[in-house]
Order: sequence, then C-alpha cells, then structure tokens
Amino acid sequence: MPEMDLLKHYPRTHRNLEERLQQKTAEARRVAREFGKDFFDGDRKYGYGGFSYHPRFWQPVVPDFQKYYGLTSKTFLLDVGCAKGFMLHDFRQMIPGINVCGIDVSPYAIENALGDIKPFVKVASAETLPFADKSFDLVISINTIHNLPKKACLRALGEIQRVSRGRAFITVDAYRTPEEKKRMEAWNLTAKTYMHVEEWKIFFKKAGYTGDYFWFIP
Repeated sequence: MPEMDLLKHYPRTHRNLEERLQQKTAEARRVAREFGKDFFDGDRKYGYGGFSYHPRFWQPVVPDFQKYYGLTSKTFLLDVGCAKGFMLHDFRQMIPGINVCGIDVSPYAIENALGDIKPFVKVASAETLPFADKSFDLVISINTIHNLPKKACLRALGEIQRVSRGRAFITVDAYRTPEEKKRMEAWNLTAKTYMHVEEWKIFFKKAGYTGDYFWFIP
C-alpha cells in the first residue's frame, strides 16, 4: 500500500484561495454538493466553472499508469467518480482495446459524458458499487471518496477493495502541516472527509484498503 504520485504529470493550475474563501458560502457548498449542472458547467463559485475535455490533462498521465500497472488491451479498468469520462476516453485512446467502465453519482455528468464513453459509464454510488467481487484489474478513484461522510467513505474504500483484483489507486484531500490544513479549509468546497496524511493511512487500514494512494493538497 505505497504512497505513489501517479498524477505528477497532470497540469498544475493556479488556485485563488482568497477568492474561493470569499465565495464559499453555505449555499455555494450546498449547490456544489449536488454535483449537477451548476457544479460542472455553472458559475465558478459552485465548482469547475465549465468542465470540458482537453487532451493536455489526462494524456500525460496515462503512460505513468500504463507503465506502473502494466496495463494492456486485456486490462479491465474501473473509474470511481468518472464525471464526464475524460480520463477513460484517454485510456481508450492510448491503450487500444482496454476494457473501461466508470460510475459517477451525478446523472448530469453521465448524461453529458463523451460520446464514445457513454456505453461504458453509469450512475452509481461509490458506497455500493454495482459489480461482482474482483471484477477489475485496476480501480482508480481521483478526488471522489472524500466527498462522502466518514462512515460512507469507509464503505467506499471497502467497495473499491472488493471489486478490484488487488490493485487500486485513489487520491483524497489531505494535509501535512497547519498551513496546508488552512489552505485546504479555504479551498475545499465538496469534501466531507479530509484528514492529516497519517490519519488517512490509519483510515485505509481500518477499511482494509491495500491499494496505492496519493494526496490532493491545494
């Protein structure tokens, strides 16, 4: 269960923490946590402020996953929290024949998924993944399970473990220092579970999660 930064080639974006803090009202958080149109394609104060595909995001990342996990055309891959399927699209583009599947809690995201990905994605919760045990060679979940309350987050980790064949990679909101915690609290809009990295490691063990992991720290 190593700490592994497989997103090191994902483009870094500037985050205006002061602006986010000013806009982060209780209403803005409520709307964001519905994960509907406003979160993806509405005003920036509710989330992305426009969520559209660009190859510069995931195409630099896919080769790192491919090399580390030995992904091939025979691999079965699940993305928990797939949104509009951008990452899955790039996996299919760069590893022809790979078998992909994605779930997201947002009907809006699934309805607006990329056309070539729509047959492979569905609305579902990370708490109750609609798949049999050991269905996937690799399960990926990027900045998703931390949006659940702690008990539900624990169940989601157990579900990821259950449907994987032993390999998984997740990222979660975390911090290492008081300053990073302050930045996290200023930036966080949707996460209901975020902890110190050492607390997360204990949490992973409690859930029985044995996959790989890394942190999102603004």
